[in-house]
Parts: sequence; structure tokens; C-alpha cells
Amino acid sequence: MVIDRAGLADFLRGRRESLQPEDVGLPRGARRRTGGLRREEVAALSHMSVDYYARIERQRGPQPSEQMLAAIAQGLHLSRAERDHLYRLGGHPAPVPGSGTDHVSPGMLRVFDRLVDTPAEIVTELGETLRQNALGAALGGDAGLRTGPARSIGYRWFTDPAARRLHPEEDHAFYSRLYASGLRSVLALRGPGSRAADLAERLLAQSEEFRHVWAQHEVGLRPREVKRFLNAEVGLLELGCQVLLSPDDSHSLLVYTAVPGSPSDERLRLLSVIASPPSPVDDRRPRVRP
Repeated sequence: MVIDRAGLADFLRGRRESLQPEDVGLPRGARRRTGGLRREEVAALSHMSVDYYARIERQRGPQPSEQMLAAIAQGLHLSRAERDHLYRLGGHPAPVPGSGTDHVSPGMLRVFDRLVDTPAEIVTELGETLRQNALGAALGGDAGLRTGPARSIGYRWFTDPAARRLHPEEDHAFYSRLYASGLRSVLALRGPGSRAADLAERLLAQSEEFRHVWAQHEVGLRPREVKRFLNAEVGLLELGCQVLLSPDDSHSLLVYTAVPGSPSDERLRLLSVIASPPSPVDDRRPRVRP
């Protein structure tokens, strides 16, 4: 496939100018005179330099990689059809439909962008955090620090002792069964050669505990209505977890709430004060570079 530089530039410019700051979770600001997003705002949302993004709109520079196009698609809140069109204009085949995509739907992003006073995160079917707000990072750790298979909470649970320190010890056995059960269900759905199969193979080779719970062949386990977190700053938090599912992308928006007036509610309020909020365009993920 050959890059269509003029078509790519026109498409990006049109999408940028059609978006308002509030559409992507940014403040409008008092000095904004024109509609649409600025190039620097799109670059920041896409985690790349302003110069790199500007060169694409000016039909200059090297052909964008698939990784860069994915970052731009997410920064501009493109739909899946728009994302696929962007890939083709950029000279790459569109991603194959199915599991494994990190592209979050615009609708889910709009809901997520409005969640600022309660912990929230968007995760894949393998428990990989794609987005988290400041309170979500304070509660469960910064997802931007995780790479490779360690992006999956199930993988970390069996390979990284730090993952277990987030929950009381008496809950550990249940989480081991829960994560093994969930991985088995995804593996049955996606089949051999999938990312789920790769995670299962890695865990079978690395964790004796995983081999034990995997041999039980448990499926269908559901998370408990109340999840207990041990936070180094505020102590024990007992939180309900509400889930918004995006079936087409196999993504879930998790929102953690406390019973009003409960000790956990007070501790969650304290955690919100302690947590340092990110900049308006920081979704806690590593910067993408050309």
C-alpha cells in the first residue's frame, strides 16, 4: 500500500477542526478564538511532538508507522471505521477485527473523560489498563510503567509480588482462581496463537501456583461485589466496582465507588487530595515517539 499524503493531511485537518476541546476532555480556555483543536493539542493527546504531527498535516516527513497512526487515531477519538481509513491513507492495512486492539471507542472515552472524582480505568479482556485517571493510578499503580505481558493484571498477579500487596492476604486465593478462570475463558474464545494463549504459556512456565489453579479448569468465576484495596497512603478501602462493557472492542470501563459516609468514602476523599492529578492530556501512558 502507498501513502496518500494529500488525503491523509486533509483527513487529519478535517477531523482536528471538527473537534472541540470538551469533546476530548480538554478545557476550552478563555483566549480560544477559533473552533476545533490546535495542532499542539492533537500532538499532546497523541503523545508525539508538535513538529512531527505538523509535518504530516503539511504532507512532509517520513511515512507514519502503524504505531504512530494508532496514537493519532486515539488522540483524535476516531471511530473504528475512521481509524481504518486513517491506516489506509497512511499506507498501511487496517487492523484485523477482533481481540488485541488498544483503540478505545470515542463513546467510552467521552464517559471516561468525565470521571475525575472517583477511580476509573479502561481495561482489555486480558486486564491490560489502556486508560486510567489520577485516582485510578493512585489506587492501582501507574499503568504507564508497565510493558509487555506485565500490562496484564493476571500476569502480574502470578509473577510480581507487588501486585498482591494491593489486596489483603485473605483475598489472594480467590484472586488467583479468578484470574486463572478469566484467562481460560478468553483463551477458549480466542484460540491457539492468541495473546491469551501466549500469557497462559508464559505463566505455566513461570508460576507453580498458576499451574495448580490452571489444572482445576475453573470457568465463570465473577469478581466480588466489593473489592478490598490496601493503599499505602490511606489504608484499607472497600469499593464497589461498576462496569461499562464495549462488546465490539472487548474493553471494559471500571469505576470504583465507596458507600457514601463510610470509612472507605472518607479515605477515598483523602486519596483524591493526595493524588497528584496529571495534565489535562496525560492518560498515564508512555510517550509515543516517531
